[in-house]
Amino acid sequence: MPSKNDNLRKRKLIQENGDKQGIRRKIHEKHNNKANQNAGLVTSFLCLVATVTILIIFFSVYTDSLHPIVDQIATQLGYSEKQYGAIIDAGSTGSRVLAFEFHKAYLDGRLVLDNELFRELKPGLSSLTPDKGAEQITRLLKEAKDFIPAEYRRKTPIALKATAGLRLLGAAKSEAILEKIREVFAQSGFLINDDSVEIMDGTDEGIFSWFTVNYLSNRLTSRNTAAALDLGGGSTQVTYELNENLPSYKEYIHTVPVLNSELNVFTNSYLGLGLMALRHAVITYQKADNQTSFASECINPIIKDKVWTYQNIDYLVSGKENKNQASNPENPEVNFDLCVESVKRQVMPLLKPKPIKLQEHVINAFSYYYDRAIEVGLVDPYLGGENTVADFSKKAREVCATANADQPFMCLDLVYISVLLQDGFGLKPQTNIKLYKKIRGHEVSWALGCFFQNYNILQQKMKRVAGVN
Repeated sequence: MPSKNDNLRKRKLIQENGDKQGIRRKIHEKHNNKANQNAGLVTSFLCLVATVTILIIFFSVYTDSLHPIVDQIATQLGYSEKQYGAIIDAGSTGSRVLAFEFHKAYLDGRLVLDNELFRELKPGLSSLTPDKGAEQITRLLKEAKDFIPAEYRRKTPIALKATAGLRLLGAAKSEAILEKIREVFAQSGFLINDDSVEIMDGTDEGIFSWFTVNYLSNRLTSRNTAAALDLGGGSTQVTYELNENLPSYKEYIHTVPVLNSELNVFTNSYLGLGLMALRHAVITYQKADNQTSFASECINPIIKDKVWTYQNIDYLVSGKENKNQASNPENPEVNFDLCVESVKRQVMPLLKPKPIKLQEHVINAFSYYYDRAIEVGLVDPYLGGENTVADFSKKAREVCATANADQPFMCLDLVYISVLLQDGFGLKPQTNIKLYKKIRGHEVSWALGCFFQNYNILQQKMKRVAGVN
């Protein structure tokens, strides 16, 4: 039989084992509690991430989709507030009035473009006398008055901004034209100020075009805004977002207010690289005093004494014989390589500074880029479209190899565009170029961006006046 001591030892061992199991159980429970606590933190974090994601999606939908729904309901209930504006684009080849009808978004007061007017009269102011120029602008103002209801005109800002045509005309002649137009504006009944009629700086022209493209494309709040290439008659502008701290580019980078933020934008206006100015430079290369008759290597040999008017001077333009084509006289064509060299000779010295990192952006090109593209069938004249830089080069070769008296300058114009894009701007042959006259039914023009600047200045003045009172 076990002794009393043996029983005592046995009970003690059982108690010690129970204590050890209790300790182990407590340690296990502690680990479980900690694991549960960690799991709870992970769950909370995942819930937070999910909530933030849902909010981001919600506000994205809110911005893009809810505004129109709320505005439509507000309009039906009679709460819509209208705003009108007008800009006259006095370009080198013609003057255009663009008038805009907006409504103010019910939720945040932003301006939403609803309708617009576009009318054009030719030639440009630089080809007219001061009196004739004033008559042309009076006709365009009449178009704006027909579009804008009478009760809104007194609070509708309007401006005329002249571009490269008047810049190239000279200060005395251009100012005489503008002074006559100021007299017309003073009697217009629209809202004007001291800067309503002026020659626009090329920097503003580029920034306004860029703003218009991105406003109409809904890209102003995007991480990848689009680049804007504008090819006019006297100059060309290149504008795109660029966040680079380069001393040599400092004067070309501007901070642009966009909605509730600011963006750094590169822009430059290359005076003399507009389509007509470049055409004139190539055709009249090494001209003598008072010479008005020229033969150009970029014009097909079938063209003889074609009259071309530039800045009120009539030129007689003919094509040069292609000495490399003596074996095929029945199909005269331009010496393509010689033409390319002639164009490069005029372009490259004026292209300073060259754009950098333009390739990284979606690229929208308009004005003469678009016009020439539709005239040779590269894009649909109503819908626009996309082409590569190589498409322009290929089409230039085709046109230069075809005798066409109906388009005597098309070879030169297309060679210039392809040289400008590839050699000048450094774009690769496979780079896509978006070519549109309209985006979402609205004209692609610097005029819309210009209106927004005028409107913002007006709003700031009104706030200052209200603060004084």
